[in-house]
Amino acid sequence: MVAAAGDNQCEVVLVGCGCPKRGMGWYHAVQMIKDKCPAAKLCFIVEPWFMGAGAEGPGGPEFAEFQAESEKTEGIQFFKSMADLPPIADGKERLALISGRTADNPRLLTQCIEGKCSTIYLEKPGAPTVAELEKMRDEAKAAGVSVLMGYNKNVCKYVTKARDFANSNEGSHVTFVSNNAYENTAESLGECFERNREGMLKNMAIHELALLVSFFDVKVETIEKCEADKSFSSCQTLKGPSGKEYTDFDKIKFTITTKSGKSVSVQADRCGGDVSWAQVDKDGKEVFRHSMPDEEDKANVSTLQQEYPGAMPYFFSQDPDYITVKQKVADFCANGAEATGIATIDIAVETLRVAEYLTPTLREQLLG
Repeated sequence: MVAAAGDNQCEVVLVGCGCPKRGMGWYHAVQMIKDKCPAAKLCFIVEPWFMGAGAEGPGGPEFAEFQAESEKTEGIQFFKSMADLPPIADGKERLALISGRTADNPRLLTQCIEGKCSTIYLEKPGAPTVAELEKMRDEAKAAGVSVLMGYNKNVCKYVTKARDFANSNEGSHVTFVSNNAYENTAESLGECFERNREGMLKNMAIHELALLVSFFDVKVETIEKCEADKSFSSCQTLKGPSGKEYTDFDKIKFTITTKSGKSVSVQADRCGGDVSWAQVDKDGKEVFRHSMPDEEDKANVSTLQQEYPGAMPYFFSQDPDYITVKQKVADFCANGAEATGIATIDIAVETLRVAEYLTPTLREQLLG
């Protein structure tokens, strides 16, 4: 048995599976294997690390077990590089879902274009720097390849509900709150800082910046001022596992005011817990809040926790949104359906520009 795309499906190549229960790529694979995204058929997995130098290291045996099971029961073909993939099936389109390390994305995108993928789903933030992402955007456009981004909060329920409420209540103010559940220790945060060395605004809070760019007319050129909430925010220099020091925000809250007079706030906390939310304030008082996960989602989270014990908690709370983004991108690739609400690479470039602008601005406000 060999996995093959059926009617109204594109054949998907997952580039960068990662370690089972740890890597985002693995969870993308699980959702497609479970047929959660009808337009996407996972046919191939390209995993250079665990099929190469990382095979004997941490996570290697777990990946090998996942590979053997997926080949046997699903017919998914595994390869070490994009160059090894078989030709695209007649009459089908191929979608590449790139979920590797951010630093590897420019090279992987080039390989996917060379491999004749017509659409690329690129995980956030896309590239380490604006210059690299702009080059990737231009390369894809020249090749006629569409690049859509895995900014799942663009389509999630709590964001939509908060935006709708704010739009119907003039004079209100939206705050997007993002939390992670790292332990509040130097060791835990130091490991976090090193693993996500691009920094919080290019990593954890990049989703919220994408919301600001997509829906609140925030661009570097439109920002009138950005003010940090010093009573909430914290910027530290900590040693990572390698012994090197990294400076980053462990929590940050700021308000952006645009030149047109609009304002919006973002709050992000590495040690804030598992629940994120959007709130709307009016006249200094909170008048609306919707959380992720909400009561409807919590039942799904509980089911997934039992199905995949020990997996990263954020996989489960954002499970419906990952499905929505993949399905919309796959439907666009396979059937030409408009990918409504999905961030384009142009939005990703602007988001990364805002992140690079804000990071030194906010650091200076906090550290002087």
